[in-house]
Amino acid sequence: MNATALIAEDEPRLADSLRADLAIAWPALRVLAQAGSGTAAVAQALLHRPQVCFLDIRMPGLTGLQAAQAIAEDWPGDAGPLPLFVFVTAYDQYALQAFDAAAADYLLKPVTPERLARSVARLQARLAQPGAGDATLATLRQLLLDQATPPPRLRHLQAAMGDTVELVPVDELLYLEAADKYVRAVTAGRDYWVRQPLRELAPQLDPARFWQIHRATIVNVDAVARAQRQDNGTVLLQLRQRPETLTVSRLHAARFKAQ
Repeated sequence: MNATALIAEDEPRLADSLRADLAIAWPALRVLAQAGSGTAAVAQALLHRPQVCFLDIRMPGLTGLQAAQAIAEDWPGDAGPLPLFVFVTAYDQYALQAFDAAAADYLLKPVTPERLARSVARLQARLAQPGAGDATLATLRQLLLDQATPPPRLRHLQAAMGDTVELVPVDELLYLEAADKYVRAVTAGRDYWVRQPLRELAPQLDPARFWQIHRATIVNVDAVARAQRQDNGTVLLQLRQRPETLTVSRLHAARFKAQ
């Protein structure tokens, strides 16, 4: 079976070794690119659009799991099915998490020829099935739900305004958007800047009201007037009190469907 792949591994020697082993186990597989970090893996995957991504779990920038989420979020609608993710780890304790997140497989380092051969057979079988990308989407979506923890809920955000700190009631928030090390917290009347990563704020919000619609955006569902599905699998949201339109990625679009 002809197929294409990306290898993401921050140790060049291990990346070259996996590539050489794949050439033996799967001669028809064409490796389109190698990446040395999670961030580079996302960029290379979106550029080359491989059918399979071999992602080391521990990488600089983004972990393999985070890179898989980012690829799924930004995968172009005209690029066909999402790639199958194979997570590679040297640590037994990550194996179960990797397997739960992957739509395809995981590999423990050092990768043996026998184990790689079984993985190749599994990948080939998955690629032969229609809707393989849908399974990837479902498992990544479940991973996000499984990782959610219920810490104490926030009632106010602390936003720096010059030399003062304003307390912004969470009930007034329409949506939150990641911007580097800050979060842009949007209300009907104004924007606030909170110096805290969105991934730290998200678990402190009520998941029944605040829905993740992209890895960089959370919306207060009470602020949504209507949702319009697009041909590429995304959804556009119109808000009640703001003119801008928010885009829901394919990873989260299933939350907005007619009952």
